[in-house]
Amino acid sequence: MRGCGILMPISSLASRFGIGCISKEAYEFVDFLSKAGQGYWQILPVGPTGFGDSPYQPFSAFAGNPYFICLEDLIEKGLLTWDEVNSRDFGRDEERVDYGALYNNRFDVLRIAYGRFLEKKMDQEADYAEFTAREQFWLEDYALFMALKELHEGKGWSDWDDEYRLRKPQALKKAKEELKETIGFFEFQQFMFDLQWRALKKYANKHNVRIIGDIPFYVALDSTDAWSHPEAFLMDKDLKPTVVAGCLPDVFSATGQLWGNPIYDWPHLKKRDYDWWVKRIRRSYELYDVIRIDHFHGFSEYCAIPYGDETALNGKMCKGPGIDFFRKTAEQVPEMREEGLHMIAEDLGNNTEEKEKLLKDSGLPGMKVLQFAFTSWDSAYLTHRHERNFVVYTGTHDNTTARAWVEELNEGARSYVRRYINSVNTDYGAFVWDFIREAYRSVAELCIIPLQDYLVKGKEARINSPGVADGNWQWRLKPHFLSDDLARSIYGLSELYGRLPQEEPVTEEPEETEETEETGKTKQAEETQN
Repeated sequence: MRGCGILMPISSLASRFGIGCISKEAYEFVDFLSKAGQGYWQILPVGPTGFGDSPYQPFSAFAGNPYFICLEDLIEKGLLTWDEVNSRDFGRDEERVDYGALYNNRFDVLRIAYGRFLEKKMDQEADYAEFTAREQFWLEDYALFMALKELHEGKGWSDWDDEYRLRKPQALKKAKEELKETIGFFEFQQFMFDLQWRALKKYANKHNVRIIGDIPFYVALDSTDAWSHPEAFLMDKDLKPTVVAGCLPDVFSATGQLWGNPIYDWPHLKKRDYDWWVKRIRRSYELYDVIRIDHFHGFSEYCAIPYGDETALNGKMCKGPGIDFFRKTAEQVPEMREEGLHMIAEDLGNNTEEKEKLLKDSGLPGMKVLQFAFTSWDSAYLTHRHERNFVVYTGTHDNTTARAWVEELNEGARSYVRRYINSVNTDYGAFVWDFIREAYRSVAELCIIPLQDYLVKGKEARINSPGVADGNWQWRLKPHFLSDDLARSIYGLSELYGRLPQEEPVTEEPEETEETEETGKTKQAEETQN
């Protein structure tokens, strides 16, 4: 069933709170997707970010980012006031995220909200109890981890006092008692994120929009996951990694790439039927309709580098769990056995026989990125070589925008692209839309376009530049920038190339209480703001 969608990180949405969040702008974006004939909204990982601000290095593979909590919703619930929110600086640039300002100010107002939540907790006692019971597997460890991290002034757990680093039972019991309030604060954040996110997902599904979420293959070394489940990773008795992840030397790097993530103990996980991964995937299906698994290659083979090395020169390629992983996890996760699209494999990078066989055996759709297609006359990314069971993109969050890409091509390469996509336009804006049209033409069943390409944005709107430390994950959409005219133009492509959503959206009117939670547009909120 052919379909299409838009790639747009939550952080890149417009909002008055310094970063895109689960605010009325998120609901308005769903409305835009619906008007544009889009059936999918692809986002980036939503986990809590740390140093470097990368969503691919979160503090937890299960938790949500507290930056995404909508403060306006907390005001409507009586947990904050507009004066308390407006007195904080969350960043003054509407088009860039200021993570420093968020770190310094966002948690202050959340602590105020938490204090009031404790005072009137009876209002949501049942919901809170249900949430903490349902998410107990990861929530308790996460809240304790973040409380201990705060106690150690933000240091990574590898540098904590041994009694906490090695998870001595008596020390943890004592910490739970002494840090009870801080632990509760971090649980409160996750409760609010969960409430708001589920309301947004429900709204999207009612409007016939499915959310594609992203699972990083590896977890960060400084994460709840590595600290609380060391048995899932290759670590020694002192809980230090024996090997870490990276990439062997190649034509792009003489010394390879050293990523530093802990590596899974696949033989141990296999004996346990991949229980940690099963719980992770189940949690992901609570948050998303479709999962995109980053670095699919790691399931077929991965690079292991001795811990402590400064380069990847001594790295070795090892076999991953292969098809056994997908068979065993599918037996335990019903969503993986359902008809239709439920998972996407990020299979970009080096193609090997092992990876191609695993992709075929798993039945998952891989990815075709048009920006990669014009390096040779027989590239597998060229649209005439596409197959149905793939997802086609003009570019991903790791690519520059389509406009910046074509501007940076030399004249020979640019001429080749123009001839291939049959574009006679010399205007870059018109060319970018021809490039988008080429993706829509593909036989690939799903077509995903970054929002920046529809807006013909340049390199200033790039989300991430791999290998570059600064300036990533910051681009934001200007407020009120999306128009009905743009939605109609996108709808025309979806209709012309047979990609309109097939199911009729739900038309039932939401109750007034749902409208308050989901749209943030109630009269009371407007009067409070005024």
